[in-house]
Amino acid sequence: MSTIHAKRAEEYLHDEAVALRHDATFFGVRQKRDRMAQALPEWEQLRDAASQIKKHTVTHLADYLEQFAANAEGHGVHVHWAQDADEYNAIVYDILSSHNVKKVVKSKSMLTEECHLNEHLEAKGIDVVETDLGERILQLMKLAPSHIVMPALHVHREEIGDCFREKGLMENLKSQDNPTQVPSDPNDPTFLTFVARLHLREQFAQADAGMTGANFGVAETGDVVVCTNEGNADMSTSIPRLHIVSMGIEKLIPDLRSLAVFQRLLARCGTGQETTVYTSHFRGPRPGGEMHIVLVDNGRSSILADPEHWQTLKCMRCGACMNTCPVYRRSAGYSYTYFIPGPIGINLGMLRDAKRYADNVSACSLCMSCDNVCPVQVDLSTQIYRWRQRLDGLGRANAMKKLMSRGMTILFNHPALYTTTLRFSPAANWLPSALMNSALNPWARGHLMMKFPKKSFHQLWKELEKESRNQ
Repeated sequence: MSTIHAKRAEEYLHDEAVALRHDATFFGVRQKRDRMAQALPEWEQLRDAASQIKKHTVTHLADYLEQFAANAEGHGVHVHWAQDADEYNAIVYDILSSHNVKKVVKSKSMLTEECHLNEHLEAKGIDVVETDLGERILQLMKLAPSHIVMPALHVHREEIGDCFREKGLMENLKSQDNPTQVPSDPNDPTFLTFVARLHLREQFAQADAGMTGANFGVAETGDVVVCTNEGNADMSTSIPRLHIVSMGIEKLIPDLRSLAVFQRLLARCGTGQETTVYTSHFRGPRPGGEMHIVLVDNGRSSILADPEHWQTLKCMRCGACMNTCPVYRRSAGYSYTYFIPGPIGINLGMLRDAKRYADNVSACSLCMSCDNVCPVQVDLSTQIYRWRQRLDGLGRANAMKKLMSRGMTILFNHPALYTTTLRFSPAANWLPSALMNSALNPWARGHLMMKFPKKSFHQLWKELEKESRNQ
């Protein structure tokens, strides 16, 4: 029985060119990350420090939350507390409605994706505009993000050009004082970026409120730190007078010295840059404006109480685990059933609803590459392995794998049977190739069936031991 992930991955892999391009693109980001890491002799010390800082912070979270809230309020910020997604959505809507907001511009935030804020606000009649270029492209195409840092990197420029023309974005060119000529290639990336810039500039000017996420919250100062490459967070907060920050409680760090550690790791791991183009600190409202911070739990306290999986809270959403994962790179984000794909998404999905998202647990080769690149040393593969051990108890274990495991248990617990099976295994080499490398044999999907050697490892070992004794 195939999992949902396996079925979706198989559908995606039918277009080999697209799958290869996706694989090469994200592995290229992984290689940039490696070059950045190799350029810093203190790289592993930074990872150790980041891991320890996060461990300390999440295990003293109540204290740091109080400190952060008090310092933020001291700067004139309104701080709100949301226990779950429904409460968070209600708080945000109440703030917007009390200011008669009709249009809100927002920078990228996975927390708003987690809580389905856009859908909630749009159902209430508020126009929500994503201002991150990738997020805006996906919003116009009515697609979900496929990656937490580079959400639209899987979309090709021809698709983007078609979308912009269909949505009328090209009409903005006609209203300019100096009309821009459409280049010979209407899907030229520079031209499409220019079109998006004109479109988003109009949205910024019309917005009544701006929303940002938060990469970090600094307890010592009450700062909210947002890292972007496009400056869209700054634009979202510079024109509208109302600024709302959505922040998961795990985003807290103790002080600015700690921030320096994470700042050196975040962009290097996520995109292979030394730092993001913009690192913005928001400490209080702009003159004449209002700033609100909504601190969201939505299950994070439960994760902290889980002795096997609490380390997931250390994650700072850099996406490095996805860029290196051979399964994610070859199956893409939409093959996963949780809105965050890849190794971190597997764990977060299981913590959200283990029965619902159990299919994703099979989307891992346990190669541990994600552990090796994680800047805060989250043991992602170990956690996935632990989830696999719980599948049977959840009623989500694969029936065929259970049968195979029972058969292997019998085989390994009876040495004579095991030895006899090994002796006759080369007979499989004589079976017709059409039978061994067919759809009836799952092993043959993606590669040819192995050829069994004439002698088993045990036989070869005994022969070597005999030769050694005779020398």
